[in-house]
Amino acid sequence: MKTVYEYALEFKNRHPFTIGWRIKQNASVVEKHLNPGEEVLYAFIAQKNDNPFNIVSSAVVALTNKRILIGRKRVVIGYFLDSITPDMFNDLKVSSGLIWGKVYIDTIKEFVTLSNVSKDALSEIETAISSYMLEEKKKYVINPSSN
Repeated sequence: MKTVYEYALEFKNRHPFTIGWRIKQNASVVEKHLNPGEEVLYAFIAQKNDNPFNIVSSAVVALTNKRILIGRKRVVIGYFLDSITPDMFNDLKVSSGLIWGKVYIDTIKEFVTLSNVSKDALSEIETAISSYMLEEKKKYVINPSSN
């Protein structure tokens, strides 16, 4: 079984124009918060912000069999972790620019922007997240005929 870092590194090797720093440290934040039985299905790197000139907020985004985790290790002390479960997921939007693109994840409580992603990687990311969330959301649908 591959680690979050291995998945993120593979992504960076496939899409070298994606801006991402401190991949190992950011991946370790996600690894630390994996629950028992939780497996990583896909991971990528991005900047967690909406400013194309802010390249210092690198993150590793991991899609697991239970949720989406976004890990960012602070430079000195501490880290940030965002967790998006399928029941909180609303929508996904992808935007492509000249060199980079953005992935927008709309949840019930917040709007997550992941920027400075190589535009060649956008369809791969969209497919991975959308297909997973479509399958998982089926588990949350209430069947009216069962009442």
